[in-house]
Amino acid sequence: MGLLMSFMGKSLPTNQMLSLVMGTLHSKFMEKEINCFDDFHVAILDMFNTINAALPGKHYDVPPPNKVQEIFEQWEGARESEKKKLFVDFMKTSVSMSKFDDSALMAGLVTPPAAMAAKRAGETLPQLKMIKVIPDVIFVPSATVLALISAKLSKKMFLGNVAS
Repeated sequence: MGLLMSFMGKSLPTNQMLSLVMGTLHSKFMEKEINCFDDFHVAILDMFNTINAALPGKHYDVPPPNKVQEIFEQWEGARESEKKKLFVDFMKTSVSMSKFDDSALMAGLVTPPAAMAAKRAGETLPQLKMIKVIPDVIFVPSATVLALISAKLSKKMFLGNVAS
């Protein structure tokens, strides 16, 4: 399998692939009518949305609005021949892979067994008789989603607005 993948990599070098992808992104970007910063920003957001929806696996984070504002000011004042170079340089330098949060990972791993243990312990208490009615198939994913949401919210509350 590795040998096959190495042969496939030889037929289309990464620079050519990157050039092809950047050319396609630029042509899609230039199809949009851009009159002001808001139009430019929406076009960038739409492009990232399309990329993240089309590619499985890891996703890409959108650059912060201040970087988009800077590139818009440069892009607006540039000639038509320079706009593609500015766009490609911006995409190469500003795009970063989205990182999964460690607290979310730990909450996702620890919560399902803890939810099952809590449900079993709760079934023995007379005050929580109702918990027997809820199937495990609904209880465990619900508890996991709630734990992930609380981990995300607590991180935003205590650490401020950090990219995750």
